[in-house]
Amino acid sequence: MPLKIQNEIEQEITKFLSDLIRINTTNPPGNETQAANFIAEDLAKEGFTPEIIESAPGRGSVITRLKGTGEKPSLLLLSHLDVVAANPAEWTVDPFAGTVKDGYVYGRGAFDMKGMVAVEVFTLKLLKKNNVPLKGDVVLAATADEEKGGEEGAGYLLRHHREKVWCPYVINEGGGLAIPQSKGHIYTVQTAEKGILWFRVKAKGTPGHGSMPNMADNAIARMNKVMDKIGSMQPQIVFLPTLKQFLVQVAKQNPMLQEPFSRLLANPEQSDRILDELAQTDRVLAEEIRPKIKMTITPTMIHGGVKENIIPSECEAVFDCRVLPSQSVEETFSQIKNLLVDVGLDKLSFEILQIHDGSESTTETPLYNSIVSVLKDLEPDCEVAPKLDTGGTDSRFFRQTGSVCYGFNPMRPDEPNDKLEKRMHGIDERITVENLVFGTSVLYETVRRFMT
Repeated sequence: MPLKIQNEIEQEITKFLSDLIRINTTNPPGNETQAANFIAEDLAKEGFTPEIIESAPGRGSVITRLKGTGEKPSLLLLSHLDVVAANPAEWTVDPFAGTVKDGYVYGRGAFDMKGMVAVEVFTLKLLKKNNVPLKGDVVLAATADEEKGGEEGAGYLLRHHREKVWCPYVINEGGGLAIPQSKGHIYTVQTAEKGILWFRVKAKGTPGHGSMPNMADNAIARMNKVMDKIGSMQPQIVFLPTLKQFLVQVAKQNPMLQEPFSRLLANPEQSDRILDELAQTDRVLAEEIRPKIKMTITPTMIHGGVKENIIPSECEAVFDCRVLPSQSVEETFSQIKNLLVDVGLDKLSFEILQIHDGSESTTETPLYNSIVSVLKDLEPDCEVAPKLDTGGTDSRFFRQTGSVCYGFNPMRPDEPNDKLEKRMHGIDERITVENLVFGTSVLYETVRRFMT
């Protein structure tokens, strides 16, 4: 029996998302409580009893629960309410107007991730409306602060209200977007994400006149040495189970990739050369894979100097380091500092801005099997592949406490995926109305099968 597409919700879910986008939750400052209230009021009309919890004034998250019999483990539908900033001058529409046109809902958060908030809310409402005999609780949590690290949202809820949100299984953002291939779509499920190490390095020197460089100790020159040392690092190549499965599944759907991917898996030490070759024909795919096989460090901010003719006594730089789930972030930081011994550690100081290990969930679960079965029923020629994210999500908080977390927001691409993904934090962010309905239909059926 083919999966039923819930076309009857089209108008309602479109309006819901449009109205939600109009609530500006740019973080900072967030102000998510207004959005949490909007969702709570909508759910209350359907007979739910939502609760809003604030980590600080205006920083609200909304939680509600649909009770099951307790025969199966509970499932959390997780999302976040905050969005990144948008410059209206760069957009063709007002980023906070929730404009609906040409089959799209436009606005900041349409893709990341108010669109998925809508999908999860309507999945929950359909489960209740259809009296699905749930064998486990389905919990909904739309949280604050994800775009700034989640400590005042999902992290706060787990620290202070764990009994209200913790579930053995979690569905969140990070995957679900179909990748077109010659034999059919590959739908991704985010099962892993890299750890974060954001740190600041301050280089000290001695000031002097710019016309007499040898009479001073230039902090910018010292920072150049730091940059050179870090840039010359040769990180260890590691193929996680998630990435191995991804490569195998993609090669199944695209015979052109079978040979390079087989070589990649058999010769990890030659990864850069093999990916350089792949980049000649598919640069986007090659550069998507490259940061998933090793730790990366990227300088993102630098500041030094006070005047044109003064040699600076201080220069500072911020680095964004992403570490594979199998690697310790703390050990990585120690390695970086050891690398800079020759630069002069007595003239360098270090400050950690944000730090947490990566995480990975197994695909050997009934929930993953339910995702695969629903998608296969919908598209028999499709494949489903686990995905490693180089960025981070709130799933990390739950994986750290033992939950199995999957990023799964089912979508079909309406333009090339690299262009679509650039809209997430970019200009003219949007989602198709068709994908709102499609995503809700697939997620509803997945939860229904998993929970009955």
